[in-house]
Amino acid sequence: MAFEAPLQALVPVCRPASPMNQDIESKTDRIGGLRPRVKVFDFFSGCGGASQGFQDAGMDIVFGLDFAADARQSFMRNFPSAEFVFEDIRKVDENDVQSLVERQRPSPILFCGCAPCQPFTKQNTFRPAHDEDDRVPLLTEFLRFIERCKPDIVFVENVPGIQNVAANSEPFGGFLRGLKEAGFCDPPACASVSLRRYGVPQRRRRLLLLASRHGEIDLPPKSHGPGTASPAYTTVRDCIGDLPEIKASETDLVVPNHQAAGLSPLNLQRIRATPEGGGNRDWPEHLRLPCHRKSEGYSDVYGRMFWDKPASGLTTRCISYSNGRFGHPSQNRAISVREAVCLQTFPMEFRFSGSLNSMARQIGNAVPVRVTSAVGRHVAKHLAEANPGRR
Repeated sequence: MAFEAPLQALVPVCRPASPMNQDIESKTDRIGGLRPRVKVFDFFSGCGGASQGFQDAGMDIVFGLDFAADARQSFMRNFPSAEFVFEDIRKVDENDVQSLVERQRPSPILFCGCAPCQPFTKQNTFRPAHDEDDRVPLLTEFLRFIERCKPDIVFVENVPGIQNVAANSEPFGGFLRGLKEAGFCDPPACASVSLRRYGVPQRRRRLLLLASRHGEIDLPPKSHGPGTASPAYTTVRDCIGDLPEIKASETDLVVPNHQAAGLSPLNLQRIRATPEGGGNRDWPEHLRLPCHRKSEGYSDVYGRMFWDKPASGLTTRCISYSNGRFGHPSQNRAISVREAVCLQTFPMEFRFSGSLNSMARQIGNAVPVRVTSAVGRHVAKHLAEANPGRR
């Protein structure tokens, strides 16, 4: 297996380190008595949402793996110093990854594995058997690398439904048993949590799992919501309220990726008839679809967001007006690529590659950045407490 050469000069990388800072960081990694920076290996990396959060928490992104071409381009564009494997994980030899892990020691190693989750989403009412969907065994493939490489920390983010599918066998039950046999804390920290608690402006629950080889660990405490220093949840307005206005089909010439999909004349009439926070039930009868007349469901389809509430969970079709509550709160269009990026809490400097639909797919599949930023800070504290001899 060959690691890909990084793409060095596509765009400026966000927050580039100065030569002086790079020298300080390298010395910090080498000199005894100073705490080494955590090295992150991002399996199923996608565009790099999880990696961005870990980088924001002060960790180094050294490895990415994915088999989606546009996601690969986006990842390498934003993490040009990381080594990348563009391959199906089932075809990757764990010994090759182990060689890279050994080169990063004695720094702590974090393995992140946020495998594709569509087989277990609420939107998918059919739950495939282990041998009926190629995506189901990917968690087991991730375990193969954990068992061989023995990282210090393992982080998994997925849809809550994954732990309910064959809970005592593959994939999730077998993954938990494998972690225990590999020397990780038993049980690992694992729960379905609302991502609003970490400042993500979406009504979205995800399964978070955190395991350590340095003793028990829990999930990060909430930073937003009642009882915290930020009692109000982050809203749509907080994240996209300052972006310039554009129309459907337009692209802003200044803000990167601030591009909106087009609307048909009929859908333009529909969104004009939709108030903030409203949906297809607010339309006059002549604009309604026959399936909407027959059912009380589909309340989020063709919906607008509220300005001062969190959005609904973003999907891989998050820039499509007809596929969810993805209408802009006040402008007559669906949210733009950049607005979706902001709602996933990426920094403004983060750049995406690919077509409009490809970028939406990358964004919808991404781990919201603030989630792994909170996890990263929590892990750093855990490692410091577990290894008090290092400053």
